[in-house]
Amino acid sequence: MKIDRRRFLQLGALGGGAVLASGLAGCASLADSDDDDFYFVQLSDSHWGFQGPKVNPDARGTLPKAVAAVNALPVRPDFIVFTGDLTHTTDNPVERRRRLAEFRDIVAGLDVKTVHFMAGEHDAALDHGKAWMEFFGPTHYTFDHKGVHFIALDNVSDPAARLGDEQLAWLAADLAAQPQEARIVVFAHRPLFDLAPQWDWATRDGAKAMELLLPCTNVTVFYGHIHQENHHMTGHIAHHSARSLIFPLPAPLSQPKREPIPWDADHPYRGLGFREIEAEDGGAKLALSEMPIGRA
Repeated sequence: MKIDRRRFLQLGALGGGAVLASGLAGCASLADSDDDDFYFVQLSDSHWGFQGPKVNPDARGTLPKAVAAVNALPVRPDFIVFTGDLTHTTDNPVERRRRLAEFRDIVAGLDVKTVHFMAGEHDAALDHGKAWMEFFGPTHYTFDHKGVHFIALDNVSDPAARLGDEQLAWLAADLAAQPQEARIVVFAHRPLFDLAPQWDWATRDGAKAMELLLPCTNVTVFYGHIHQENHHMTGHIAHHSARSLIFPLPAPLSQPKREPIPWDADHPYRGLGFREIEAEDGGAKLALSEMPIGRA
């Protein structure tokens, strides 16, 4: 009996979320998969340096647990991407660099050759990304993998939550070099649409980025920042948020203030985790499965 990759990963994974793609597209069986099949892991919002026993008494444990979970996956991902807020904010530039260094050293234990990093506002807003770039390089960039064009956007280094005209021009030039039907995956930290601007769950010039992306026929956006699963459509473009590795946040505007959901000792790690995503060749439809970081 043939077992497809998604089922194989579900059977074998101890925790974690993976994105399975065949050109951003496709689910083939392990018995007859082709060279274009691949999957990658997305992790987000580890907030290394956060302290809050009522929110997460295991704040120094969840990131190492995520690393162990990824290393335990029965099929090694092609690459990993962290979509921002690697560390928790601090006004002290020395402490900021110490947290970035500690995060870097912990994730160096990942048994995956290629890891892509993105900044969150906790990492970069107070110094326009200066410290973050010392450790991880450019805050926005592109790369290609097996027929898929990946674009990492920076909507956090500007404390006003903007991409900015320079980055938008860069995005326009990059998209102009792609065929209209190119398979494109966009990573951002904040949502590129107005989910809840009152809670800083928006990008002030995100609509301009979406105007550039909408003519492309096969685009998917993955982001973090909101510490929960959320799905949204801008025309034909799907946006999918990732759970956090540190604490969950309430549903958009479901309460007066955006405050972390308290730790539940009877259900530790509830609301934490990352996801597995399966895509089918020839289309943009994705099947998503959320995966817990530990016992929920």
